[in-house]
Amino acid sequence: MGDSQENNKGKSRDKDNYVSWTMEDTNELLHLLVDAMNRGLRDANESLSKQNVERIILPQLNAKTKFPKTYSHYLSRMKWFRNQYNMMSTLMRNNSGFGWDPIGKTFTAHEDV
Repeated sequence: MGDSQENNKGKSRDKDNYVSWTMEDTNELLHLLVDAMNRGLRDANESLSKQNVERIILPQLNAKTKFPKTYSHYLSRMKWFRNQYNMMSTLMRNNSGFGWDPIGKTFTAHEDV
């Protein structure tokens, strides 16, 4: 019989390497991504290459954040952005009485919803 951890085939989070994202970190990454896109750092697929992320975006992000981020942290936050976008677009697409207030930057709904 081997060690019980050797038999654990599932994914587990390395607690020592865990870095949480603050809203400030997330907003800074979003600003850097918009800036990179505006500067034309996209590849043929209209996305950012790993090289550009590691060479340009992560050093600028890490200079402004408390905890340094790696490329895997970047991928995780991009997955979070994608999920947020999908939730909002589903809500707006189905538009069952919901709307968007651009001034207050909040969702609105009729009283009967």
